[in-house]
Amino acid sequence: MKIKKAVIPVAGLGTRMLPATKAIPKELLPIYDKPLIQYVVEEAIDSGIEEIIFITRSGKEAIENHFDDNFELEKSLKKRKKTKILKSVQNIVDSKINIISIRQEEPKGLGHAILCAEKIINGDSFTVLLPDEILLKKQNKNNDLKSMIRSYEIKNDLSIMVEEVKIEEISNYGLVYFDDCAFRENSLKNIKSIVEKPKSSPEKINYRIIGRYILPNEIFNILKEIKFEKDKEIELTEGINKYLKLNPSSVNAYLSSSRIFDCGSKKGFIGANIAVAAKKLDMQSYIQEILK
Repeated sequence: MKIKKAVIPVAGLGTRMLPATKAIPKELLPIYDKPLIQYVVEEAIDSGIEEIIFITRSGKEAIENHFDDNFELEKSLKKRKKTKILKSVQNIVDSKINIISIRQEEPKGLGHAILCAEKIINGDSFTVLLPDEILLKKQNKNNDLKSMIRSYEIKNDLSIMVEEVKIEEISNYGLVYFDDCAFRENSLKNIKSIVEKPKSSPEKINYRIIGRYILPNEIFNILKEIKFEKDKEIELTEGINKYLKLNPSSVNAYLSSSRIFDCGSKKGFIGANIAVAAKKLDMQSYIQEILK
């Protein structure tokens, strides 16, 4: 089955980046000269996605506006002959790409956010991209999401992107476990279990979940079975674990070869800005100077 639809949840409060995100959606914080969300949308489109579904909430209208036309701004730039800047704000996404926004009325967890897209997904398999994280391709490497989608279209197995993580950071992420730790970049490996934010791990090499998933349509029925409670949200990880029990050989991890930055954290946000700026020829000497 071809993957043409992407769900991008943008309803979060961005608490890790306060006070910067008090009035500005974290997804619009700039990574060099583009907002974080634009990198994620461009990654999806480069992977063959034709329909972007934002799961949003009140106060996030600026995200939709970013991908819409701004005739007044374009007219002003054209009049002032700011041709280069004008091109950067025109057609941020191709007109053939369909962008849809759906309100998540209550903050009931990532699994619930994905459930909000069920009608639009309309029986298809789909990908989920969490906008906290951006993936920067290394030289001579492919778009990881594109490669993972290509593998899914052959095997039709639920797929989760992962990267190796330091032992001192495992409590911040969901971890995946295998029968053995041997794993090559840009390859798939069958998942044995998933543990959300463990305090310790028995493995010497650990792999954390990156916010990139390819999900079969069956995940919706499983997520519906998870009850929302006062201290328990509807979590995607729980849904995937239930799917794993029903389909023990049909859940795979894909090992990323990209440089990954968790831009929902201050550390990742600064790192991403430096990494992107360092690739710009007119910024390289300045970056070296300020890092002395």
